[in-house]
Amino acid sequence: MKLYDVYPLLDVNIVRGKGCKVWDEQGTEYLDLYGGHAVISIGHSHPHYVEAISHQVAQLGFYSNSVINTLQQQLAARLGKISGYDDYQLFLVNSGAEANENALKLASFHTGRKRILSAKKAFHGRTSLAVEVTDNPKIIAPVNANNHVTYLPLNDIDAWEEELAKGDVCACILECIQGVGGIRMATAAFAQQLLEACHRHGAILICDEIQCGYGRSGKFFAHQWLGIRPDLITVAKGIANGFPMSAVLISPTFTPVYGQLGTTFGGNHLACAAAIAVLDVMEKEHLVENANQVGQYLMTRLQTLMSSQPHITDVRGRGLMIGIELDIPYKEVRARLVNEQHCFVGCSGTNTLRLLPPLCLSMAEADIFIEKLQKSLS
Repeated sequence: MKLYDVYPLLDVNIVRGKGCKVWDEQGTEYLDLYGGHAVISIGHSHPHYVEAISHQVAQLGFYSNSVINTLQQQLAARLGKISGYDDYQLFLVNSGAEANENALKLASFHTGRKRILSAKKAFHGRTSLAVEVTDNPKIIAPVNANNHVTYLPLNDIDAWEEELAKGDVCACILECIQGVGGIRMATAAFAQQLLEACHRHGAILICDEIQCGYGRSGKFFAHQWLGIRPDLITVAKGIANGFPMSAVLISPTFTPVYGQLGTTFGGNHLACAAAIAVLDVMEKEHLVENANQVGQYLMTRLQTLMSSQPHITDVRGRGLMIGIELDIPYKEVRARLVNEQHCFVGCSGTNTLRLLPPLCLSMAEADIFIEKLQKSLS
């Protein structure tokens, strides 16, 4: 049997990592400005994280959600405190798509409605409802195309208000910083007006913080820059630094109903141990603050480079979620960065390099990246 070929792979076999660096099987060192697709939040192979997982798996790796799991309770308390949402409820699952799927179901249960509004260029996952609210017809199978969703321009409040006024919308789902869409940012005015319109028309606002959340923007959640408090928040990627895990943060207006939601693997003992270790490191090493400071520094360096580098047409983002738009083929530049400069970055949008490094990235490592990028653009 061979693997089902769904990804165009870079010709690199990564076997080891430490902090913001990884090594291939030949021992070549790479600077990681992609963090395994925004998943590595506290850095590769952090000793506290390794110790926590090793200890937990030696005790108990898994038992079902039919019994009390105090690690889940500890995680909920810690996450509520560090994020500022200690009055919310936590439902733990396994992937970003699954978190969005359950958030959309909760909104539909709560409102009794089934229509959803989503932003153009949005990406919310590949499961049934999650892929339906993703603005990419190439990945929406016929079985998923149930016409529940209307796609609207990001930051066009009039368009969203017009649809909400029809009175049949159960939820609006929003990435405050679109990742796959090219690092496109919602404005504070739009987000605030959208939340108010949702509540006025009896709809639920879901903020998808799967890529832009968990400290990446320089605040714990990207929507906190915009001055809103959504009804449902979905998180994944950085929550457990590589261990498959995700969650829905649920406002106090929702009352749990037995049987509505469920999961086999969600919130298992090993996943919770990993997630608690992540919060330990984030707090102790001030990684949210570091993402803000180093992100600002990197943005300044990139904007300076843009003034002298004709191939960079725009730089945008917040914290350590940055897009570099080019006027030359971005995949060629990415290939040079990987193959010649030994530096990982991502791609998104139509021609944008996407930076999603671990939140422990240093200013010195940011300087090294600028040098590698200059060489790759030459």
